[in-house]
Amino acid sequence: MKTLEELALLIQDSKIIGDGKIEIKNIQHDSRKVSEGSLFVCMEGAHFDGHNFISQAKEKGATAILTCRENISPPEGISALVVPDMLNSLAILVPYFYDYPSKKMRVIGVTGTNGKTTTTYLIRAILKQAGYKVGLIGTIQMMIGEEIFPIHNTTPNVIDLQHIFVSMCEKNVDFVVMEVSSHALAEHRVSGVEFDTAIFTNLTQDHLDYHKTLENYCKTKAKLFDIVSRTGKKVGKTAVINLDDAASSEMLNHSTCDKITYGIEKNSDLQAVNVDVQADGTKFKVRGNFGEMDLNLHLTGIFNVYNVLAAIGATLAEKISPTDIKIALENFKSVPGRFEKIFADIPFTIIVDYAHTPDGVKNVLETAKKIAKKKIITVFGCGGDRDNTKRPIMGRIAAELSDIVIATSDNPRTEDPEKILAEVEVGVKEKISDKVHECIIDRRQAIFRAVELAQPDDIILILGKGHENYQILKDKTIHFDDREVALEAISIRN
Repeated sequence: MKTLEELALLIQDSKIIGDGKIEIKNIQHDSRKVSEGSLFVCMEGAHFDGHNFISQAKEKGATAILTCRENISPPEGISALVVPDMLNSLAILVPYFYDYPSKKMRVIGVTGTNGKTTTTYLIRAILKQAGYKVGLIGTIQMMIGEEIFPIHNTTPNVIDLQHIFVSMCEKNVDFVVMEVSSHALAEHRVSGVEFDTAIFTNLTQDHLDYHKTLENYCKTKAKLFDIVSRTGKKVGKTAVINLDDAASSEMLNHSTCDKITYGIEKNSDLQAVNVDVQADGTKFKVRGNFGEMDLNLHLTGIFNVYNVLAAIGATLAEKISPTDIKIALENFKSVPGRFEKIFADIPFTIIVDYAHTPDGVKNVLETAKKIAKKKIITVFGCGGDRDNTKRPIMGRIAAELSDIVIATSDNPRTEDPEKILAEVEVGVKEKISDKVHECIIDRRQAIFRAVELAQPDDIILILGKGHENYQILKDKTIHFDDREVALEAISIRN
């Protein structure tokens, strides 16, 4: 526990209204999670204002609030810590309050546009093989050992993240492997986290609605390498960087720690050679300072070769033996919603993938083309309230690399689905020529249509949502799982 005065001393130009001697037992931004002695953080967002929940927080035992409103009059019995900037203040206060739990574990962070989730799962598998207890934080879920917990952001906000680290410490986790999004870096969500190894996978167009330019997006990603390069409580800091990606130079410039590069095309510290991609897996050799490693994997696709190289680099940096690395990789099967095959009694193949960027769609389609015996049928859409400049690009790629294109809705959010599809169609029409092309707004109907059209040895790709089991509409969120809908469509066809 720390007093409100102790916290106030950390923030320049802060002030206390009320009793500064009160002891704070925990920090919460959700009034439903407040307990006796909580400091309730009055976050202000697009849809919610924490100040509207101060009375509920008080009823549940909050003794103080954190706010940016200088003229606030807190309820009787509640003190207030007024700070000039909420995000910057939380970045300082929260890790300090919880005594920097990340310093008690090894922390591996993965950033990049594509490949973060698969790379974290591969690293987790290797560390488990080596006998360590592993925590995982990412897009799909959070895991502490074998326990699974839901998660709402790729990288949680600074309060939730520190709570997670505390739980992991209490459960004797040795390693934390986490995805680090550009939003998290921009919004200081990982402040106070001492990373030991940081990975850069790649950088392609995404989130330009937020970052505005690709240059800004790149510079934001590079912040992770500033962080891992800092001197901390732990030793042995390493940056693991995909040298084949054009943005690698920016990441290398920000890395003053040890570096491990990886790649296929350029001479790297870890080099994949003799790559053989097949429908049921991939074979290749990895060359590095440790020697050579022959791999025969269940994963397919060139993009997964890069993910594997990243995982090898990170775990070598963490002193895991090549033997454990090889065993774990060759036993690894798949990640939910990442080039995930739907198993059913059908003469064609259905694959569900999370690809939602131009580069992600291109990678999946190019992999499918290498293994397809006949036609590729692609079902895809673009999310609403997100970067709209990538919509025609994705349409163009889908039309160029598919035999049949069915454009549909993804998560339209507050945007008109017809407007989104009209922007996708601009790109589709540039390359579709005389190939089959349909535009079906209802995603369920689109998947049913793809299954109806499929012939023996065709491949259906359902892209954009992957592991997600919901669809965000204008006024509600509904249950929707591409895998479930595909199986339903199969049952009706059969």
